[in-house]
Amino acid sequence: MTLDQIQTLLDTWTGLGIWLALVAASVAWVVYDLRTSNSHIASMMQWVWGLTVLYSGPVGVAIYRFSGRKQIATDSLARKGFRSVAHCYSGCGVGEILGVLISVGLFAMGNFWAAIITFTLAYIFGFALNIGPMMQNGMAFKEALKGAFVAETISIVVMEAVAITTDLYLGGQSTMDDALFWSSLYVSLSLGLFAAWPANLLLIKFGLKGGMGDPRDEDAAAHAHCH
Repeated sequence: MTLDQIQTLLDTWTGLGIWLALVAASVAWVVYDLRTSNSHIASMMQWVWGLTVLYSGPVGVAIYRFSGRKQIATDSLARKGFRSVAHCYSGCGVGEILGVLISVGLFAMGNFWAAIITFTLAYIFGFALNIGPMMQNGMAFKEALKGAFVAETISIVVMEAVAITTDLYLGGQSTMDDALFWSSLYVSLSLGLFAAWPANLLLIKFGLKGGMGDPRDEDAAAHAHCH
């Protein structure tokens, strides 16, 4: 399939409307599940799952069901990797969306400056949502910054390199009035998530990240943080 064919497929308001309806239903289900069946999960992680599903709809639900609920049969490196990357994703997604809206949507900047602004905001938000829980658990700012810098930088760089490149490649010439602008943003977010998952697996395997708490363990889940 050529680029023109992919863009034509994505540039439909009907298709985007169907996707947004699926996203709304997915968010509603996850919020309900967190409140009724998994309320023990730490509030920060509940926000992580809500944002993950907001960005990726049914794909986010599948990841949550696979790795984020106490109902999982067993924990594994793969599940830890998804919990870890979702935490990074929740912050980076905020920054990426703001970056694309500001640079491409509002100011119609070229691809170079759009990439710089989007990456910068994604890095700031992604990093903040990772060191925030550490500081809430009593860790000093410098210690949290040092502990998260290498691991989160690797995860964010991989995620945003794929997400930003995809978004600019698919929708870089579109405007906020085009369905393609929004569709390409959704596609890029999810591709960035999956691109960073193997990186998070390696970071966990080599002890640079902790993989978040096992959701089956109510005490661990309630006090989960990145390291």
